[in-house]
Amino acid sequence: MKNLSFLLASMPLIVAASPASTPQKIADDVSQQSLRSIVERLVSFGTRHTLSSQTDPKRGIGAALRWTEQEFRRYGQACGGCLTVATPSDVVTGRRVPTPTKVTNVLAIQRGTTDPNRVVIISGHIDSRVTDVMNAAADAPGANDDGSGTAAVIEAARVLSRHKFPATIVYAALSGEEQGLLGGKILADYAKAQGWEVIANLNNDIIGNSCGSDGYCDAAHVRVFSEGPRWQGREALAARQRSLGGENDSPSRNLSRYMDRLAEDLGLGLEVRQIWRNDRFGRGGDHTELLNAGYPAIRLTVAVENYNYQHQDLRVENGIQYGDTVDKMDFPYLRKVTQLNVAALAALASAPAIPAPSVEGGVSTNTTLTWEPVRGAAFYVVRWRPTDASNWQHSLRVARANGLESIDAPRTAGATGPVGRRHRAVLQGVRVDDWVFGVSAVSPDGHETPVASAVPGGAFRPYTPPPAQ
Repeated sequence: MKNLSFLLASMPLIVAASPASTPQKIADDVSQQSLRSIVERLVSFGTRHTLSSQTDPKRGIGAALRWTEQEFRRYGQACGGCLTVATPSDVVTGRRVPTPTKVTNVLAIQRGTTDPNRVVIISGHIDSRVTDVMNAAADAPGANDDGSGTAAVIEAARVLSRHKFPATIVYAALSGEEQGLLGGKILADYAKAQGWEVIANLNNDIIGNSCGSDGYCDAAHVRVFSEGPRWQGREALAARQRSLGGENDSPSRNLSRYMDRLAEDLGLGLEVRQIWRNDRFGRGGDHTELLNAGYPAIRLTVAVENYNYQHQDLRVENGIQYGDTVDKMDFPYLRKVTQLNVAALAALASAPAIPAPSVEGGVSTNTTLTWEPVRGAAFYVVRWRPTDASNWQHSLRVARANGLESIDAPRTAGATGPVGRRHRAVLQGVRVDDWVFGVSAVSPDGHETPVASAVPGGAFRPYTPPPAQ
């Protein structure tokens, strides 16, 4: 018999779902024409600058937000009231907001059927800008930055609202990104106030072009940015991570790995290029505010950016066109990235809760993992990889039946079973020093969670320091 650890290493994220409702099939419903229509409508508001008019019926951020709210409500009516629209806001003053200004997000909330407090979020920022970040009067089409990400959010709501999921999906159009990640902060505060258990934020910012300003093109990849050591709780975690590891195993880093595997399974002709930093060099996006609040968050963005079309006044200089207009976009590429988002949202919202494992094995030839049972899990997958490997390489499927027992366990697996209210898997002959370990959970219909690493700060929840000894 082949060693099951190697067989399971390539196990797809969705292994036995109903053919009519798999994430892959749901993602097929993403429409390129719908995405184009949304971007064109957003561009038609002239500017969506955060400091532009909030009352003009046709131009400015206010008109764009009202139209987005109407779209969400229209989809909600079509699905029999499955979407609740919320408009959390805050009055902000800051370096890029010189006078008190109301900054508003538009959210559509699709409550889960059985586990509604577990939440996955897709976000994009609806505001736009030109060269001068304070210029709220000039035309700022913002087709790609970030009409593309907002279009992905709105299209995801249209497609996914036709289906039901155990967990809640939130579709978030955020304001104020260009003025200092204001909408991201409002979203993070709102999630905390609602008591949401946010397991993932997929932030989409500039996902609609495939050629750079140097003429280099790449329509086969999307970059996913993820932080390493988690930012929230970093001081408290530092000493334990120095001893026990975790520099490359934050929840967001494992969410990035999840997206990488999912893209391979989908066969869209789109691969994930994992970028192991929070965001582009010296730049930032709204997901950072979710990270600051302790929620797993990643940024999806194009493989190749075109800087002639970002943050630029509309003009032609020396025969070069500048400005973020619709004609510069690649809509087949935007469809693929949106499909990846939709499939990820469907899979994450269908999967069980994510385990929070711990590991022991110091001064031992064996390694022991333990974790609390999680909601909705039919079985678990223990995964491990060398400390210098980028992705998980070995796996052990562990079933839940009268406690836990291993199924077709490889020779490296030892005793498994319940320990009080915790589950346990012992890997015999696997030295803890040489590996990183994690656990995922799989639903009865085959939807697998991201892997949670058994490291300090590896759990998919805001970090809480351990009680003082």
